[in-house]
Amino acid sequence: PRPPAAAAVPITGAAPGPVGASAGPVGAAEVPAPTPEAAPMRASSPTRIRIPALGISAPLARVGLDKDGGIEVPAQGERNLAGWYQGGVTPGQKGTASIAGHVDTAAGPAVFYPLGALPRGSRIEIDREDGSVAAFEVDGVEAFAKDAFPTARVFGDAARPELRLITCGGAYSKKNHYSGNVVAFAHLVP
Repeated sequence: PRPPAAAAVPITGAAPGPVGASAGPVGAAEVPAPTPEAAPMRASSPTRIRIPALGISAPLARVGLDKDGGIEVPAQGERNLAGWYQGGVTPGQKGTASIAGHVDTAAGPAVFYPLGALPRGSRIEIDREDGSVAAFEVDGVEAFAKDAFPTARVFGDAARPELRLITCGGAYSKKNHYSGNVVAFAHLVP
């Protein structure tokens, strides 16, 4: 899979960018100690994503690939809906699960608008159909130009349960839409 399709209309003002991209190195005292990894979970489709640090609580739809081979995203009118790529593992299983969401829509900021400001060490919770919750700790957030998107690094298989959250980012033009993507990297924790 490739990065998700871009949103159609920019919002007024730019979405927050990844802290590391604009703020220089983070001091050791500012980086939280890593949480131990958790054992992989059984497969169970995700139903909701919660990111307390950003005030996000959104339902999840199942998405596939678009006509160009990229991950589909929910319809433009669905501002508070993210899409889990059902062609991969479910969040919590061994491997890399992917969730895409819009940064904005014609109506304004969308579900992943604040993703670039997600602090390292933050918690992401995924409610699953079996009633369990897969909890992830953020390892970092990065911005990538679309023409230099590291597909293997973002979507490649992992030896442990990992999660990627993906949205649009960078400069916007009506012709080319957004110039890049913002990606949050996280791993399953107890």
